[in-house]
Amino acid sequence: MNQTVEHLRELFERSFGSTEGRKQLLVVSPGRTELAGNHTDHEGGNVIAAAVDRYVKGLFSPSNSGVMRVQSEGYGLVEVGTDDLEAREDERGTTAALVRGMAAQFVARGYEVAGFDAAITSDVLGGSGLSSSAAFELELGQAMNALWADGALPADELAMMAQKDEREWFGKPCGLMDQAAVALGGVQHMDFSDPTVLKAEPLNFDFAEHGFAVCIIAVGADHAANIDDYAAVPSEMQAVARALGKDILSQLTVDDVVAAIPRLREELGDRAVLRALHYFHEEDLVASRAEALRNGDVNRFVGLTRFSGISSAMLLQNVSVGGASEQPSMLAIALAEGLLQGRGAARVHGGGFGGTIQTFVPLDEVESFSAGMDAVFGKGACGVYGVDHEGARAQWL
Repeated sequence: MNQTVEHLRELFERSFGSTEGRKQLLVVSPGRTELAGNHTDHEGGNVIAAAVDRYVKGLFSPSNSGVMRVQSEGYGLVEVGTDDLEAREDERGTTAALVRGMAAQFVARGYEVAGFDAAITSDVLGGSGLSSSAAFELELGQAMNALWADGALPADELAMMAQKDEREWFGKPCGLMDQAAVALGGVQHMDFSDPTVLKAEPLNFDFAEHGFAVCIIAVGADHAANIDDYAAVPSEMQAVARALGKDILSQLTVDDVVAAIPRLREELGDRAVLRALHYFHEEDLVASRAEALRNGDVNRFVGLTRFSGISSAMLLQNVSVGGASEQPSMLAIALAEGLLQGRGAARVHGGGFGGTIQTFVPLDEVESFSAGMDAVFGKGACGVYGVDHEGARAQWL
């Protein structure tokens, strides 16, 4: 950690001048991996997710400038005034939108906001499917919590603030899974049936102790370029719910949807129906996989994960980007299945549409599996990920 602090100080001083005599706050925010529940959170369903050992790290220092200045390594300086925190249409999809949105929510809770300078680095790569946006939001959230609220806001509230930030300021209609996993840390079974309360059950499970590695493969496509494709998933699922008099799919049963398929096909098309059916299939699989982890039954978990991968590919259809000729995630899944030969599992990861796939690989096969995936997607494409048990956090230096 000392090397990280020194690197951040160097970056900070290149951008903002000497740190001598300035208060310094170190903030660490992990990425996340979704272990079960593909596009179920925004429909009031269940997921299993974990914070992982890839991080957004930042050095923050308060100022009297009235401006929040953020220098992310490799990117330009972002400056946002504290006097205007309304969402801006021309900032959609930008770092400035996330800074503005998080600050606005502290104001809404009665806190006095002030300027700060921040130098930030990240190995949670954007568009990688590890939720770099949620990691950055919670980086800001924990920094602002320490700077302006003396750490008073709990992790679950910060997660909900971060989700609102991404939805209303950044412009991405996300569920709460990403922010909750980053904020809470560890492996969590989450229930999103009540949008006003974050229900999370820690699952104390270590895949390595049970003979498996969690490998995530970067497939060489940035799913950040496919926000419209991502947004179409909840839009179509909720269109099915509305056609049947509800708001989200968790308010229905699979029998409700099946009985209405002829009408739904005519009104909404086949893909919307298939995506709705995926929700119910995946929801059942989340419950079964959570029970498997509680019982320490990794083989059952892995076996059920294969069915989840099939459902995402066939029903949800979030495995391709840029048209029929570009399907890197589907290609990666096909290659992984061939290498594993039924001894592990592969599935689309996170939002889908490029980014990454997730695999569960027997420990004695990790080296050969990684070599096989890297041969196609490039050296270092396949990474082994551990669980971060703390979640986003801040400490004064």
